[in-house]
Amino acid sequence: MADPELVRVMDYILNRCDEAAIEAVAAAVVRRRRELTMFGGARNLPDPKKLAKEMTSHLNIEGTIEGLKQSVLDYAVRIIKQEAPELNDDQIKQLTDAWIPDPNPDPSDREDKLPTDLLSAMVEQFVAYSSGTMDAAEEKGLRKELGAWPERYWKAFPELIRLLITDYLKNGISEGEFRSRLDTALTMQA
Repeated sequence: MADPELVRVMDYILNRCDEAAIEAVAAAVVRRRRELTMFGGARNLPDPKKLAKEMTSHLNIEGTIEGLKQSVLDYAVRIIKQEAPELNDDQIKQLTDAWIPDPNPDPSDREDKLPTDLLSAMVEQFVAYSSGTMDAAEEKGLRKELGAWPERYWKAFPELIRLLITDYLKNGISEGEFRSRLDTALTMQA
């Protein structure tokens, strides 16, 4: 004997549905199939508390700020490796250190940072020199005052700034994108 509810639904679908109702029924069928596939039916829907505990253990969030920070750091590393597989581990560490700074840094690890305005001027001079747009008199003055200034500047630049300059000079990014990313990097250096 057929289920009376099923017979009513089939009758409605086959004999009385307009186009909008057919679309709604089709969406409901797709949703129900997805639920059945994922959870094995309505009776097997997951317990939210159990699901949260499983996700917490999977993500290594132990209810502490350190656990959360480590999870965010691991997530950032995974994204960087996925989006920029050409970066080595040191470059990835420098990026994550810049994006997720340690709230309690070790004073012995602190680098002496250049003032943002000085760093910005150095980048402008370096890019102008490297792209051949620097005035000859300015270049001569820098050489007289600083000697091998391009090498000294390059060594003084933080790794993130070096990466940006390299991408820009090798036409990996446009000038507008370079300026935008440089502003962000300089802000992070402050």
